[in-house]
Amino acid sequence: MPAPPQKANAGSGTPSSQEVADQIAQWAAELGFDSFGVTTPDRFRAMPYDPANALDRYIAQGRHGDMNWMEAHHERRRDPSALWPDAQSILMLAASYAPDEDPLEILDKPDHAALSVYARGKDYHDILKGRLKQLAQRIAGTTGSDVKVFVDTAPLMEKPLAAAAGIGWQGKHTNLVSTSHGSWLFLGAILTTAQLPASLQHADRCGSCTRCLDICPTQAFPRPYELDARRCIAYLTIEYKGHIPRELREPIGNRVFGCDDCLAVCPWNKFAAIAREARFAARTETAIPPLTDLLTLDDAAFRLRFAGTPIKRTGRDRFMRNVLIATGNTRDPSYLPIVSVHLQSQSPLVRAMAVWALDKIASSEDVATHAALHYSHETDVDVRAEWQHALSKSDVPNARDEEQG
Repeated sequence: MPAPPQKANAGSGTPSSQEVADQIAQWAAELGFDSFGVTTPDRFRAMPYDPANALDRYIAQGRHGDMNWMEAHHERRRDPSALWPDAQSILMLAASYAPDEDPLEILDKPDHAALSVYARGKDYHDILKGRLKQLAQRIAGTTGSDVKVFVDTAPLMEKPLAAAAGIGWQGKHTNLVSTSHGSWLFLGAILTTAQLPASLQHADRCGSCTRCLDICPTQAFPRPYELDARRCIAYLTIEYKGHIPRELREPIGNRVFGCDDCLAVCPWNKFAAIAREARFAARTETAIPPLTDLLTLDDAAFRLRFAGTPIKRTGRDRFMRNVLIATGNTRDPSYLPIVSVHLQSQSPLVRAMAVWALDKIASSEDVATHAALHYSHETDVDVRAEWQHALSKSDVPNARDEEQG
């Protein structure tokens, strides 16, 4: 059995567990973390809204979409002790990535791509993991305990754990909210066999506010504190590998990678200072890029442009799917030449959205002309369905009529 938390031993020089926790907090700040807290597996299990049962309902209702890894590791995710039974304390750390401008302003520029704030700079996994490893080494050296480091790479419920550790609370948009940093926090965790005093938990301060729920373009929140990822633009443009449902494409607007709407309207953001870490800031390549720049990217150019950012992990084809949706939403026929190039893409995912974008920006005559060139040669059932939908709205004789004849 683990030893009980140490008390200060006068004359022995042995620090108390509280003194160790205070020292860790100081180290965390020196390493660039903006918030630090401690919880335990027991305190996590005792949280009033029961994160484990909430996860059970989320999976049972299918709200995780095609994120099959959530279901595959469901049981381990429910309880940190299932991930590592020997862990006695869970240290949660947060780094602010608060932007220096209103991320919603880009939505008024439909010919530019809205990229989520978190993805505009260097991949946070790379930055935080290095810091966490340094901190974990100091903890192990001081306490003699075992440690394990995690940054969004293991079946841990980071947001409920951060709430249990007193960093903030889970808002009605299900994201973590802090009175000091608003909704702009990256999270990391260190599990350790050391016994440390748990931090005080934070009260929920959302009150009667529903701004985050009201602004959602796709109504992804069935009720406060619940998210249906299948309707969430962040999920659809980043995680989802298939064809985005037709009824959700127009609400996406020009959101090409992720969505910050529910985060950006949180009133607590007014207390958030701009992120200290310069590498989280937007790079030239990610600062409101014109759609025309993105539409011309082949795989090599895509990898080069977004190297080192979270965007690269999504892959060029899914990214181009999103860019074509944004292009269709401009309703601007000047994009017709470049959109028509994507009708010949090797990727069915890209071809399908090129057809959809064509339907939105071109005349019925132009749609029929391109269909005559491509429809009869199309073998993918989903791409053919997009052609049929586009042609069904045209009075011009077209390939669909030939097929029906």
